[in-house]
Amino acid sequence: MRRLNPKYIRIAGIVVASLLVILLIGGYIAYSKREALLLHAIEKAKAKAKRNYNLDLEIGSAHFTGLSTVAFTDITVVPAQRDSLLSIKQFEVSVKILPLLFGEVKLAEVNLKDAHLNLTDINHVKNFDFLFKKKKDTTEKTKVNLAELSYNLVNQVLYKIPDDLSVNNFLISFKNDSSSFKLLTQTAAIKDGQLTSTININDGAATWHFAGRMHPSDKDIDIKLYADGKKVELPYIEKKYRLKVNFDTLSTRLTKVDHGGGETHISGSWAVRNLLINQPGLSSSDIVIPNAGIDANVFVGENYVSIDSSSLIHLKKITAHPYIKYTLSPVKIYELKVNTGWMDAQDLFDSFPNGMFDSLQGIQVAGKLSYNLNIALNTGDPDNVVFDSRLNKDDFRIIRYGKTDLGKLNSEFTYTPYEKGKPMPPRFIGASNPDFTRLDDISPNLRNAVMTAEDPSFYKNHGFVEESIRKSLATDFKEKKFKRGGSTISMQLIKNSFLSREKTLSRKIEEILIVWMIENNQIMTKDRMLEVYFNIIEWGRNIYGIGEASRYYFGKTPAELTIGESIYLASIVPHPKTGLYAFMPDGSLRPGLEGYFNLIGNLMAGHGQAQRDSSAYGFFTVRLKPSLRQQVETVTPMVADSLMHQNDDDDAAPAVPLPEPAKKPSFIQRLFGKKDTTAKKEEVKANDQKARLKAEIQKLKDDEEKKELLIDTAGKTKKQIRQEKRQLRSDEKDQEKALKAAAGE
Repeated sequence: MRRLNPKYIRIAGIVVASLLVILLIGGYIAYSKREALLLHAIEKAKAKAKRNYNLDLEIGSAHFTGLSTVAFTDITVVPAQRDSLLSIKQFEVSVKILPLLFGEVKLAEVNLKDAHLNLTDINHVKNFDFLFKKKKDTTEKTKVNLAELSYNLVNQVLYKIPDDLSVNNFLISFKNDSSSFKLLTQTAAIKDGQLTSTININDGAATWHFAGRMHPSDKDIDIKLYADGKKVELPYIEKKYRLKVNFDTLSTRLTKVDHGGGETHISGSWAVRNLLINQPGLSSSDIVIPNAGIDANVFVGENYVSIDSSSLIHLKKITAHPYIKYTLSPVKIYELKVNTGWMDAQDLFDSFPNGMFDSLQGIQVAGKLSYNLNIALNTGDPDNVVFDSRLNKDDFRIIRYGKTDLGKLNSEFTYTPYEKGKPMPPRFIGASNPDFTRLDDISPNLRNAVMTAEDPSFYKNHGFVEESIRKSLATDFKEKKFKRGGSTISMQLIKNSFLSREKTLSRKIEEILIVWMIENNQIMTKDRMLEVYFNIIEWGRNIYGIGEASRYYFGKTPAELTIGESIYLASIVPHPKTGLYAFMPDGSLRPGLEGYFNLIGNLMAGHGQAQRDSSAYGFFTVRLKPSLRQQVETVTPMVADSLMHQNDDDDAAPAVPLPEPAKKPSFIQRLFGKKDTTAKKEEVKANDQKARLKAEIQKLKDDEEKKELLIDTAGKTKKQIRQEKRQLRSDEKDQEKALKAAAGE
């Protein structure tokens, strides 16, 4: 082994000694000047706060109490012409020396006493709105690397959590025009890596605690949030967003944060116990989840964020592997995959949250199930969206039905339709009802027309048409609203037979599950499903079943319906309450429906279900029953066309055109102040439309009064006369609403 030259050793020693002397001299100068440097830094901070955010920052006193510890008193932050934002009586902070030498500010100890963060939003004036003001970006824009950004951000957050913390009486309050919220941290401490706290909510309404392990330097955090003797509740969120949320315990754990290979990897877990959620869009009742959580591996790359498939979701007795990825550039791409693997079928049903699937409560099943979902949407090519959803079975069977007998449709049963949550007169679906019509007694024209319009592959599919759902996703994305539905006849039947008409996510998922069980376990034949479907769906105001409908519109039996009458009835299935508005006062159909007749008729002809017809497949021969024609006399063509585009189905939004955006003035108009004549014309046009609307509404009211006077009272009781008058008034109100909707009011 070769020995080092003593000469080089002496040179290295001299260099190290020189550097040490320089550091000591620099440290001494900095130490002796530190008070002046501190005051200079405070003045710069005040000036910056005033210049950039219009904040008045005041500090009563500031001085060093140790080598790297600074104590402040009487700190206040007041936005200009706003309520006071922050006040702190005593604040002491110390930083770690070694990271500071490398330019990193890492907190070692924080002591805070008697502080108040006051957030107000009164009369639409916020004292914290400066937080949302964007600063002018005068620098050249560069591409952001999300991996590096996320790693730096996490580190900055962790660095700002001190190893030792002591907080006493820190009040956070929020107040707006209609509500207020107070959170008082009476005590909070981090000592020897353990976090403890006592937080008073709304002047004693509840007491919360954050507690657990806190080692920010080691990127090791494991804490829980819980309340004394009750659930943790968030009343402000409930009041503002109609979202009720409470739980027993919420826990979060961070175990790993590292960066390498162009990715930032974050590992952690989040869990909740006895979570209760109530939101009208989710369910009409409380949803209760006893325990749920996720062990997540999050990867952030240069242009994407993802939850890796090695992550694991827990929900009571079941687990699933999710994969979620959001790519930002060069185009946005959304990807979602879920894979449960094989599991006991009963475990799946036992793990449904309480309050979600009422009809399936108590069901007993056997066998195995597995679920796989794959969705991928490239925003640059939405028409090629990927959608694949499969619930696979292995010896799956139903041992006993739960709250609802899914086999009840195979025999006679009572059907109670609902309107806006209220039950309508019940119908008995069976041979003892004279309006009940067997499938063989329904005209093939009607069967084929409705299946062509609603579900062409009804006899081939198993309750779902993935291509239809895939196209729905593409259309909804492009239109930026829920416009196209993907319901099959099977789904419509289950919705009408077993479920309420409420438009909630839980109801939709419940519908899908019941359809899958009925279709995949041969609980009903396709013929029986179609027969029940035709006998229970709505065909008009308080008109249910094809027996009632064919007599109501045409005075015929379902077997006598022509191809034209059948295509008309198929056209009103999505919007049955507006069925009468398709007719002219003489009983003929409005011209706007001729294209629909040709579309459906040609599709039927293409499948050998009708003869090719150049006269719109019976469009010109359809006639409304004479006794109904007076009910459509007061409806203008404009209103009728608008009504016929309305959709009562909860799977698709009304096809009402959006208003045109206001036209911005041109550069010349802005430069010379030229009047915008386009806006003036639009204003005149709007006034004319309002006048016409007012006149049409008045005409409706006048006609309603005339009809009441013309009611034939012969042989009728007073109750029957009152009922007819109420029906006339109800029709008048519906038409008035339709007029306003058509006019965009």
